[in-house]
Parts: sequence; C-alpha cells; structure tokens
Amino acid sequence: MSDMKNVLNSSDQMPESSELINRESKDGAEKYFFRASAADFRKISGSPIAYWVSEKIRSIFEVEPSVGDVVEAKQGLGTGQDAKFLHFFWEVSRAEMGLDFPNVSDAWTSNKKWLPLNKGGSFRKWYGNREYLIAFDKENRDILKKLGNHLPSEHLYCKPFISWSDITSANNSFRKFEHGFLFSNTGHCAFPKNSTEESILLSYCNNKFVNMMTKILNPTIHFHVGYFNLLPYPSKITERKERIQNLTEILIANEKIDWNSFETSWDFEQSVLLLRESHQSTISATYDTLSAKWFETTLKMQSLEEENNRIFIDAYGLQDELTPDVPLEEITLTCNPYYRYGKKAVISSVKSGELKVKSNDVDASHSPLATNHFPLNEELEERLVADTMREFISYAVGCMFGRYSLDKPGLILANQGETVADYVRKVESGKLEVESNGADASHCSSLPTSHCSSTSQLSFVPDEDNVIPILDGDWFTDDIAERFRAFLRVTFGDENYEENLRFIEDALGKKGKPLPIRDYFLKEFYTDHVKRYKKRPIYWLFSSPKGSFNALIYLHRYRPDTVSVVLNDYLRDFNSKLTARKSHLEHVSVSGNASAGEKTKALKDIENLKKILVELADYERDVLYPLATRQLEIDLDDGVKHNYGLFGSALKKIVGLDAAEE
Repeated sequence: MSDMKNVLNSSDQMPESSELINRESKDGAEKYFFRASAADFRKISGSPIAYWVSEKIRSIFEVEPSVGDVVEAKQGLGTGQDAKFLHFFWEVSRAEMGLDFPNVSDAWTSNKKWLPLNKGGSFRKWYGNREYLIAFDKENRDILKKLGNHLPSEHLYCKPFISWSDITSANNSFRKFEHGFLFSNTGHCAFPKNSTEESILLSYCNNKFVNMMTKILNPTIHFHVGYFNLLPYPSKITERKERIQNLTEILIANEKIDWNSFETSWDFEQSVLLLRESHQSTISATYDTLSAKWFETTLKMQSLEEENNRIFIDAYGLQDELTPDVPLEEITLTCNPYYRYGKKAVISSVKSGELKVKSNDVDASHSPLATNHFPLNEELEERLVADTMREFISYAVGCMFGRYSLDKPGLILANQGETVADYVRKVESGKLEVESNGADASHCSSLPTSHCSSTSQLSFVPDEDNVIPILDGDWFTDDIAERFRAFLRVTFGDENYEENLRFIEDALGKKGKPLPIRDYFLKEFYTDHVKRYKKRPIYWLFSSPKGSFNALIYLHRYRPDTVSVVLNDYLRDFNSKLTARKSHLEHVSVSGNASAGEKTKALKDIENLKKILVELADYERDVLYPLATRQLEIDLDDGVKHNYGLFGSALKKIVGLDAAEE
C-alpha cells in the first residue's frame, strides 16, 4: 500500500490520457480515475502498481528481455567501520594509492594499501564521483572479510563497470568506471561484457526513457540492484550502436575533463586559468575565454544528451509520451553554473530557445553562441567568478607548499614527510621526461622551461619550512598575502599586475565592495578550504583563541618538529615584533614631537597590543609549547579526522569534524 500511496501523491506521473483509463466520472476528479485489470500489472517486471502506464510501455516490458537476463549487476561491500577503512584520496600518501589494477591480485602484489572505491555519490552523469579510497591490502582485506557484509562479489573487484547511487534524486545518473575500482553497498554496479555493450547500457541508463521506467518500477528515492535488473533491455537500438558509442565517448570525455579540472580529482593537473589555450595577460580576459568555453561545452553536452534521448524515444515510438529535452541544470558539468548551484538563472536578454545548438551539430564549435558567456542573473554570475578566483587562490597555496608546481603538472609533494629537496628532484625528473618525448616542457605559456636542479631555477619556490603565516600585517617575508602577490606576478606578469589583483579582489568582495587579498586569507580562506575538502583539509591552520596568530602548514609535509618551528620561528618571533611595536608606540604616546591625535591613536593601539600579547602568551604556555615538547608523530593512513584531533586546540576548530561518519 505504501507504493500505492506514493503513486497517488504523484499526479504529475499520471497522463490525462491512457489506454488503461476508464473515465466514468463526470466531475473534475475524472482525470484521477483509472481502471486496469490485475493482468495488466503482471505485464511489467515485478508487477508494480502502475495503472497509468500506456499500452506502448507495457509492450516494451513484454517484448524485451530484462536487463538482469543480459547484464550482471551487483551490490558492493559494506565495511561496518567506514571511518577506519575509507578515506578521501587527499588524506593519504599518493605513493600508497594503487590505481588502474586489472585485478585485486595485482594490487596485493604491488603492496599498495589504498585502492579506489566507488561509493555512489551525488547526481552526476557519465563520469565522476571518484574521491574515496579503501584500505584493501592483504591484512585489511582479511579483516574486512569478517566485517560488514563480508565482501560480496569479490570476483568482480577491479573490473570495469557502470555505476549508479542507491539513493537517487528526481533523475537517475549513471557513470562509467574503468578497471581498478572496488564498489560499496551504496554504489551499485553493472558489468557489461564488452565495450559496445558498455556504451549502449550507459547511453540507455542516462536516457529519459529509463528515467521513466525506474519511476514505474519503484517511485521511491531508492533504486537498488533488484529494480535495475527488472528494466527492459534495449535490444531494439543495436542498429544504432555505432552512433551511440560515438555519443557516449564524447559525453564521457567532456565530463572527465570537467571532473579533472578541480583539485578534488586525483588527476587534477593545474588551475584552469593557466591552461595554455585560455591563458592571457589579464585574468579578466582569461576568465572571459574560459566562460565562453564552458558555455559552449555545456550547450554541446545538452545537444548530445538530447540526441541520445531521441534515439530511444524514436526506437520505441514514444514521441507522444516523452520529449528529448534536457534542461541546462541537468548537464552535470561543474563548470556549468546551472547544475553547480542547483537553480536556474534569470535569463532576461536570451530567449530559452536560443540556449540550444542544433541537435545534429555534434561539433558545436561553430555555434553562434560559442563566444558568449552564460546568460546568468547577477547573483550567479558573481558567484561563478568568485568561485573561479577562490580555486585559483587554492591552487596558488598548493604551489606555495609544493603540492603543485608551475613547472610540472599534477601532484608533486603528496607523500608523508616530503621536503623541498624532493620537490626539486620530482620537478626536474618531470621536465626531463617531457623533453625526452620531444614535447615542450612548459605547462604555462608565461613560464620558463629551464631545468630545476636548484630552487633558483624554479618558476615559483615552495616554502622551505612548511609554515606560512596568515597575519593582519606584513610581519614575515613568507607571509601568505605577499606570497600570493608574488605568485600572481609569476603567472600573469608584472605589466597588468595591479589590474589582475583588483579583478580578484573585486570578485572576492560582495555588494560591489572589493575584499583585499589579505582580508580574504584572514577571514574566508580556511573556511573555503575546509568546505572544498569536505571537512578533511590538507592544509591545517594553527590559530590562537581569538585568531591574532595564524600559521598554515601542509599535512603531507608535517614532521615531528613542525610544531616547534611554528612556536619558535613564528609565534615567539611575532610576539617579539609586537612587543617592539608596543615599545615604539609607548614612546610616541609621550613624545613631545607627536600630535595629540597621534598620541591618542598610539594609546589605543597599545591597549589592543596588550590584549593580543596576553592571548599569545596563554596560547604558547597552555597549548603550543606543551604540544611542541611532545614531538608528535602522525600516520597519514589514520586519516584527517583522527590526526587533526591529536592537536587539540592548537588548530582552528572545524565544526562537524567530530560528527559520526555518514
């Protein structure tokens, strides 16, 4: 009866005309009256109570085999202790990650501890949701075998599959995973026999046709393997398999590029603002070029997805029941603000019909809209620009710590305890590898191609001691705001430096008021970082109770003496500088050469400095000094949640970090 209740509450699923409908009522309620025999229900796999379904759709279930008769589909493993066995990829050492293994035996032979895990995830089609790792070396595999649901379908681990999430939104989303992944009990999987079947199945599952079928089979938010197996298999469209395969490859490729454009992909290489094809002398011009490209790609994806829908609608003669249209907010590219922000923009100057390229325009590069921006309302436009600048700043901080490099794409320092010497070695080896292949060693149009046998030959030198202060003033040479300004000059040049910095600060601001870059680092950067890395940050902020002292470190470069460096080279040095500043102001306050206004300001600043010095003394005595004496060691395999907690009140509190695992 619960299914019946769900159906009755979903009047939008009930067409006003159907061969099952017997309209006997004369009043306004007649369109909600249906009459069907029990035999009609039995024609649909699983016999769901779907009495509004047309004869055409019922016949599809009768004629076609079930997907479960053709394709093997399975539910994955459940650990029962996700906090222990599952981490985001950025939490552990990159060297301990085992990618692309064709089978688990090869992974075990390699002695890699962490394997990629498909855990389902949010609404995203074709490609993506690749963030989790699972501890699955021999030792942990034996433990997992005794826990949770005892590793079902282990013979399928590391094989290519198509996956969807157990909990769905209004629409389904299916994604391709190549070999090397395990799969959890919330990331259900189907295993096609070959690449052709894989393309057809993925194309079919991301189709409006299947979306309608899933609502018939189960109108709730869950869509598990049992319901998937009841879907009719699309045998009618095999004659279009070549076109479907081509469509699917393009759709996957575009989604893959988009997914890897962000730091939370393990295949991320560099900021999109530094890509050779879009990089210009000003950030404004670069952003304009990027925005136009994003808009063009989104329209192209919309056109291809609508063609994909049309293939199945035409094959089954469902033109009267379905339209091929795909709203822009369902094009699951993160660069697409309609999808990214979960709401439609207010479009004033562009008619809705102009937001599509022609359905047969596969290339879409000659679309008249290819050079336009997204037609967005002011709120969404400001949000997209600001987020793009925040991502650029995050990449800059990564370069400051050596996680990334302007001289070599991808992760550089991503293993526990690595140093600047390791950075130089890795960048140098990367340049030699590129040059040996006959390619240009420069990965940014503005950067040199010289070898990097020493830090003097680097485009941008990482911080030597892995501590970068974030303070309300330029107190240290490696201050984060100054380091960012230097990074901006290296990447976009000196000529337009002021214009570029102003563009960034305007984008970060609100209501037309710029936000100075130092204020952004002080007030918003760490909040953005924690959100970006899903409350498992890789940069940790040592912060006094009221935030008068802040110093950022990179987790993967942490050593047992790092806290001592923060204490001796930064907190105590800062304390000395503030004390000297206080002495100077005290001299001003009694100086006969100072004006009354200068004396008044000096006295006010002295009182403020006294409060800060008390705060820093308490932080040193009660928190940082005791922690420094412990020479605390950490193990990245324990994950951020565990390791962050070891430092107690020395680090900035992260709201929700102590919450139970979802």
